[in-house]
Amino acid sequence: MATDFRDGKTFPRRGREPIGEALWLARVFDKARAAKNGTIYDYIYPCPMDKGVFERWGVTPEEFDAAISTRNSDAEMAEWLRSRTTPEQIEAANRWLLDEKMENLERQDSEEGAAASM
Repeated sequence: MATDFRDGKTFPRRGREPIGEALWLARVFDKARAAKNGTIYDYIYPCPMDKGVFERWGVTPEEFDAAISTRNSDAEMAEWLRSRTTPEQIEAANRWLLDEKMENLERQDSEEGAAASM
Protein backbone atom coordinates (compact mmCIF):
# COMPACT_ATOMS: atom_id res chain seq x y z
CA MET A 1 0.00 0.00 0.00
CA ALA A 2 1.21 3.49 -0.80
CA THR A 3 2.12 5.87 1.94
CA ASP A 4 -0.78 8.15 2.75
CA PHE A 5 0.28 11.77 3.31
CA ARG A 6 -3.23 13.19 3.67
CA ASP A 7 -3.00 13.57 7.45
CA GLY A 8 -0.28 16.23 7.09
CA LYS A 9 1.78 14.37 9.70
CA THR A 10 3.07 11.49 7.58
CA PHE A 11 5.84 12.32 5.12
CA PRO A 12 7.82 10.67 2.36
CA ARG A 13 11.15 9.31 3.45
CA ARG A 14 14.05 11.74 3.53
CA GLY A 15 15.84 12.54 0.31
CA ARG A 16 19.12 11.61 1.95
CA GLU A 17 17.89 8.17 2.95
CA PRO A 18 19.48 5.83 0.41
CA ILE A 19 18.16 2.68 -1.14
CA GLY A 20 21.31 0.90 -2.16
CA GLU A 21 23.64 3.64 -3.35
CA ALA A 22 20.88 5.93 -4.60
CA LEU A 23 19.81 8.94 -2.60
CA TRP A 24 16.30 10.26 -3.32
CA LEU A 25 15.03 6.85 -4.51
CA ALA A 26 13.19 6.19 -1.24
CA ARG A 27 11.51 9.62 -1.30
CA VAL A 28 10.49 9.52 -4.96
CA PHE A 29 9.27 5.92 -4.58
CA ASP A 30 7.03 7.00 -1.68
CA LYS A 31 5.73 10.03 -3.57
CA ALA A 32 5.11 8.14 -6.82
CA ARG A 33 3.13 5.43 -5.03
CA ALA A 34 1.11 8.04 -3.16
CA ALA A 35 0.40 9.94 -6.40
CA LYS A 36 -0.70 6.72 -8.08
CA ASN A 37 -3.08 5.99 -5.21
CA GLY A 38 -4.44 9.52 -4.71
CA THR A 39 -2.89 9.91 -1.25
CA ILE A 40 -0.15 12.43 -2.08
CA TYR A 41 -1.95 15.36 -0.37
CA ASP A 42 -0.03 18.58 -1.12
CA TYR A 43 3.20 16.98 -2.35
CA ILE A 44 4.09 17.23 -6.03
CA TYR A 45 5.17 14.27 -8.12
CA PRO A 46 7.19 14.59 -10.20
CA CYS A 47 8.53 17.79 -8.68
CA PRO A 48 11.59 19.63 -10.06
CA MET A 49 13.88 17.70 -7.69
CA ASP A 50 12.39 14.38 -8.86
CA LYS A 51 12.90 15.44 -12.47
CA GLY A 52 16.49 16.53 -11.78
CA VAL A 53 17.33 13.18 -10.25
CA PHE A 54 15.55 11.28 -13.03
CA GLU A 55 17.52 13.26 -15.61
CA ARG A 56 20.81 12.35 -13.97
CA TRP A 57 19.74 8.71 -13.64
CA GLY A 58 18.75 8.72 -17.32
CA VAL A 59 15.12 7.71 -16.72
CA THR A 60 11.83 9.45 -17.41
CA PRO A 61 8.91 9.92 -15.03
CA GLU A 62 6.91 7.59 -17.29
CA GLU A 63 9.56 4.86 -16.99
CA PHE A 64 9.59 5.31 -13.21
CA ASP A 65 5.80 5.09 -13.08
CA ALA A 66 5.90 1.88 -15.10
CA ALA A 67 8.49 0.46 -12.70
CA ILE A 68 6.40 1.14 -9.60
CA SER A 69 3.46 -0.60 -11.24
CA THR A 70 5.27 -3.94 -11.07
CA ARG A 71 7.66 -3.44 -8.14
CA ASN A 72 6.56 -3.12 -4.54
CA SER A 73 9.74 -3.20 -2.47
CA ASP A 74 12.80 -1.04 -2.01
CA ALA A 75 14.99 -3.95 -3.13
CA GLU A 76 13.00 -4.35 -6.34
CA MET A 77 13.25 -0.63 -7.08
CA ALA A 78 16.99 -0.62 -6.37
CA GLU A 79 17.45 -3.55 -8.76
CA TRP A 80 15.33 -1.80 -11.42
CA LEU A 81 17.41 1.37 -11.10
CA ARG A 82 20.68 -0.57 -11.30
CA SER A 83 19.41 -2.23 -14.49
CA ARG A 84 18.52 1.14 -16.07
CA THR A 85 21.45 3.30 -15.08
CA THR A 86 25.13 3.22 -14.21
CA PRO A 87 26.94 3.69 -10.90
CA GLU A 88 28.32 6.94 -12.36
CA GLN A 89 24.82 8.25 -13.08
CA ILE A 90 23.68 7.38 -9.57
CA GLU A 91 26.75 9.13 -8.14
CA ALA A 92 26.10 12.18 -10.35
CA ALA A 93 22.56 12.41 -8.99
CA ASN A 94 23.82 12.00 -5.42
CA ARG A 95 26.42 14.75 -5.92
CA TRP A 96 23.80 17.05 -7.45
CA LEU A 97 21.56 16.55 -4.43
CA LEU A 98 24.30 16.98 -1.82
CA ASP A 99 26.20 19.78 -3.55
CA GLU A 100 23.60 21.83 -5.39
CA LYS A 101 20.38 20.97 -3.57
CA MET A 102 21.53 20.81 0.06
CA GLU A 103 19.40 23.83 0.96
CA ASN A 104 16.33 22.04 -0.37
CA LEU A 105 17.19 18.90 1.60
CA GLU A 106 17.67 20.94 4.77
CA ARG A 107 14.35 22.74 4.24
CA GLN A 108 12.50 19.46 3.69
CA ASP A 109 14.01 18.01 6.85
CA SER A 110 13.04 21.10 8.82
CA GLU A 111 9.48 21.22 7.47
CA GLU A 112 8.97 17.51 8.05
CA GLY A 113 10.58 17.46 11.49
CA ALA A 114 13.55 15.26 10.58
CA ALA A 115 16.91 15.86 12.18
CA ALA A 116 19.63 16.43 9.61
CA SER A 117 22.33 13.79 9.85
CA MET A 118 24.47 14.27 6.74
